Amino acid sequence: MSSAAITSDAITWNAPDDEHPARTASMRSYSAVAKGDLAEWLSVYAEDCVLEDPVGPSMFDPEGRGHHGHAGLAAFWEQAIAPIATFEFEIHDSFANPAGNTCANIGRIRTSFADGSSTTTDLIMVYVVNDDGRVVSMRAFWEPERTMASFQSA
Repeated sequence: MSSAAITSDAITWNAPDDEHPARTASMRSYSAVAKGDLAEWLSVYAEDCVLEDPVGPSMFDPEGRGHHGHAGLAAFWEQAIAPIATFEFEIHDSFANPAGNTCANIGRIRTSFADGSSTTTDLIMVYVVNDDGRVVSMRAFWEPERTMASFQSA
């Protein structure tokens, strides 16, 4: 990995790693999650951001409206990220408009719990950044039922 934006060994980036602002923001986001650093993660996102993870109604967002602003992201973190012991990100590919502010990453996230059990989520994550390189929209397309079907006990 040549990108300085990746600051965690829990990320395998097998995709283009140019200095595209949306790719850089996604790398910074994955690194902060892998390190369990909420403050660092929030610094990647604009104050008026919207996060949909997954897109549509889910156990994390029953109405499917997304998590809005830093307060919404912090609440999502407590519900969906904080309970996880470790995250491993593997990004297979990333598609970005060279002159734009958006990228779509295709990957897999393995989450392990304190008891040693784990799940694997295959997904597509779409990032949109503002002129400052901060994320204004992140939409993760994955199916909770498929993730739950991948559950491996300790």
